[in-house]
Amino acid sequence: MNDYAPVIIFCYRRKIDKLIYSLLRNKESSNSKLFIFSDGFKSKLDEHDVLNVRKSLKKIKNFKSVSIIESNKNNGLANSIIKGVTSVINKFGKAIILEDDLIVSSHFLDFMNNSLNFYKKNKYIWSISGYSPPINYPKNYKEEVFLSLRSTSWGWATWSNRWNKVDWSMKNFNQFKKDKNKIKKFEEGGDDLFRMLELQYLGKIDSWAIRWCHYQFLHSAFSLTPKCSMIKNIGFSDKFRTHNSSKAFSHKINLAKSKIYNLGAFPNSEIFFYFKKYHNLNFYSKIKYFLNKWS
Repeated sequence: MNDYAPVIIFCYRRKIDKLIYSLLRNKESSNSKLFIFSDGFKSKLDEHDVLNVRKSLKKIKNFKSVSIIESNKNNGLANSIIKGVTSVINKFGKAIILEDDLIVSSHFLDFMNNSLNFYKKNKYIWSISGYSPPINYPKNYKEEVFLSLRSTSWGWATWSNRWNKVDWSMKNFNQFKKDKNKIKKFEEGGDDLFRMLELQYLGKIDSWAIRWCHYQFLHSAFSLTPKCSMIKNIGFSDKFRTHNSSKAFSHKINLAKSKIYNLGAFPNSEIFFYFKKYHNLNFYSKIKYFLNKWS
């Protein structure tokens, strides 16, 4: 395959050495153009960390090319990703996106590139997910991948003709929130989805991902997801986490050790059930949502 998607990494205060090392274990890395977006510091409190990260970025090599885009102000994760992905994906038509708290399987780039090519013309596939949560699978489900009703922000890929369909301003939210049937349908991917969308509209959170998931739903689309995760999040226990607040939170994920050969998948109601069950909010998370909403 000669048509490799560019790889985009977004970073802030955390060095990405572990992520880069895991990417370089993918043989496709030497044929992949790498774009790194380094967000700016907010004040003297984070300036040292950001400058240290930027110093380390200049040592990265062994990709087809390395482009480092340094922001002179702090844009925040959501704005950084929306602007950064748009600038790259509109040039190349597709992209693979990662954040600084991840590591990848040695088969990650193979899976992403093959899936992007395989599903390029299938409008019902909204994105390719690298991360797969630890859910139960039906005993008779033998496929290597499955379709999910929501996208992931932990290592993913998509095409420009999907990405550019999103209205990031959420001007239609007030109309959507009046339709209880649509909300119920949206929450088949997890009952946290509408709550996050509402908090985003109210300015209580800063998430590009929930807006992305919402437009996947509006287009009746799916995300292709591997049964064995190609992504592991390693950012829950360090001082640089910004959106993941729980020290006790851990995802016991084993990275995929083998290549995926069969990319075919069909909607499966049992997998949808287990996927929703995994993402549904517990009692304390629902309380936290209401406190956040009305604070």
